[in-house]
Amino acid sequence: MRNLLVTALVALLTGCAVSTHATQKSTLGVSRSSSELLAVIDQPGPVSLETVASSDWQVDRSGLINLQHPRAKEAGLTDGPEKIQVYFHVLRHPERGTFIVDTGVEKALRDNPKESAMSGLVASAMKLETMKFLVPLGDWLARQQEPLQGVFITHLHFDHITGMPDVPAGTAIYSGPGETASSAFIHAFVRGSTDRALQGKAAISEWAFEADSTGRFAGVLDIFGDGSVWALWVPGHTPGSTAYLVRTPEGPVLLTGDASHTRWGWEHDVEPGTFSGDLLESAESFGRLRKLATEHPAMDVRFGHQR
Repeated sequence: MRNLLVTALVALLTGCAVSTHATQKSTLGVSRSSSELLAVIDQPGPVSLETVASSDWQVDRSGLINLQHPRAKEAGLTDGPEKIQVYFHVLRHPERGTFIVDTGVEKALRDNPKESAMSGLVASAMKLETMKFLVPLGDWLARQQEPLQGVFITHLHFDHITGMPDVPAGTAIYSGPGETASSAFIHAFVRGSTDRALQGKAAISEWAFEADSTGRFAGVLDIFGDGSVWALWVPGHTPGSTAYLVRTPEGPVLLTGDASHTRWGWEHDVEPGTFSGDLLESAESFGRLRKLATEHPAMDVRFGHQR
């Protein structure tokens, strides 16, 4: 018993990994340079994209926006509840099939909360009483005619994988490198729920990013090898945070994940707040995405938790 207590205390003091779920190196995707992305970014593409608001919610503004930033102070922003939404994004590729980016919320979270992956202290801390359910992933999947081919994760924070229990077993799952292994104090409290959400699912395939030769991003990956969907490595919020660039018939769409949570933060050039693990790196990745969007004004930017 004493050894168990010591082990638990060490884990709390030093932090622990996000999840114990199995990982492997992804064989999907071709490493490219930013210049190769820029050569095709404004050309209409073949992928249809739908963003689904899975739930309404609210969380502390200080986590979403850096309230210490001069522009936030000048605007008089203070901490308090900020209205947000939890999304999943549906990509339909004409040859590769249907994929989703992030997972919305689990059906059981609405119908039978005690049986959902999110429970105990995590459920209490996340103030689920403020959540209004709109389209749980399980409801959406039940209406689909085509099978789900894969899940692209922006990062492994629980509000982005809450719908994972509804994902069919065996479905391929992809994330940025180092997501499950990153260590932090808070993971000692959330890892149980994260592992339950991933229980019975395929090993997480981590994008095989290589250093971007132009230095614009930490890494750039052409997911299907045809220039239609791109993974952009934007570490800071988490070590493996990944944004996705989708070329649709209407033009490019950027899914920032939590590299930018809110519309106000994006429009006022203020990076995310205390929910990010590395604030300096988060600000750098945020700036890189804003520069890309500024250079391509026709781009539709969809933030992590607001439209």
